[in-house]
Amino acid sequence: MKVTAHAVRSGDWWSVDVPEVDGLFTQARRLDLIPAMVADAGELLTDIPAAEFEVTLDYDFDPAARREIEEVKQLNAAAQRAVDEASRQSRAVVHDLRQRGLSVREIGVMLGITPSRVSQLGKDKATA
Repeated sequence: MKVTAHAVRSGDWWSVDVPEVDGLFTQARRLDLIPAMVADAGELLTDIPAAEFEVTLDYDFDPAARREIEEVKQLNAAAQRAVDEASRQSRAVVHDLRQRGLSVREIGVMLGITPSRVSQLGKDKATA
């Protein structure tokens, strides 16, 4: 069962409302505790097993902070994409240089990485 847990900060606690399940209100000290608490409470109120609850967390918080959080999430996603692309290109370059007869140590010097990393990248290409 898909539900959305709406959390609002109230002092040191988060007050949680789940509109899809009548009467499902709870509170939690931390955001990370909310999905499990909602699933457990939902099981009691609906007889649907807690494991079948898919909880999406939505929280009200300072709009400026929310914008900063979203910006950081976008930057992190872009950084991960760049790391993934660098890894892909590194594997391709290592494969190409090995095909040209260069040693693992020589490639390590050229790429500025350790010989063991060159070996890992070479194996990644072989299994990818």
